[in-house]
Amino acid sequence: MKAEWVRQVAERLDAGLAQRPRVALILGSGLGELAETFEDIRAVPYEEIPEFPVSTVIGHAGRLVFGRLSGVPVVAMQGRFHLYEGYTAEQVAFPVRVFRLLGADVLIVTNASGGVHRGFQPGDLMLIRDHLNLTGKNPLVGPNDEELGPRFPDMSAAYDRELLALARRVGRDLGIPLREGVYAGLLGPTFETPAEIRMLRILGADAVGMSTVAEVIAARHAGMRVLGISCITNMAAGILNQPLSHEEVIETGQRIGNTFGRLVGEIVRRL
Repeated sequence: MKAEWVRQVAERLDAGLAQRPRVALILGSGLGELAETFEDIRAVPYEEIPEFPVSTVIGHAGRLVFGRLSGVPVVAMQGRFHLYEGYTAEQVAFPVRVFRLLGADVLIVTNASGGVHRGFQPGDLMLIRDHLNLTGKNPLVGPNDEELGPRFPDMSAAYDRELLALARRVGRDLGIPLREGVYAGLLGPTFETPAEIRMLRILGADAVGMSTVAEVIAARHAGMRVLGISCITNMAAGILNQPLSHEEVIETGQRIGNTFGRLVGEIVRRL
């Protein structure tokens, strides 16, 4: 990914902004309603942004929303891109690099995920302590542009420890129970088999999904601090005697939307 392309898109978006964002948010399936609560909203459909992919999944509105959340200038992806839609890892990561050039130094990445840990239940919110990239893809493959970040970025603290501590304090203060664990990112679009879930549990995963890891890699490459929050929208295959569906994912995400919004809004306010 050439820095020139990222810069051109950032400059185009920056031209219409009253304030440059300090925080970028990626809102997962069923969680996009948070962006509707921003103040001084300026929304830009992905179709109007050069080089941006377009969301094709139900539950992803497909636009950037600029505004203020808890008084803080932010930008949110109301809908993300996935490898299973046919996009490359570099395309999935492209918006994160744009956000960095726009001025955001914190990325709050959220997702809908399946609970692998047997102690979880649908509706839980899990702080991501670490991830397993099992997609077989990485947005940094190929020539490295030093303007975007180093050739070999450190991932030993991919999810910022200070932001995790802040999220824990906010959860306690608001009375919102928070789980913690490891997120496994798989390619999709099929839900996992029971055997694959047993494998993931052995590997140390607590939740599983089809997003997030490429965006986090790009954010760390660019020097951004990352906080990850998973909404456990269903239990993974083989745990409950029922089939999995995307409709359940959307429904659960929407059901806990208010709680999720309170949590994220207060985290942003205290940054």
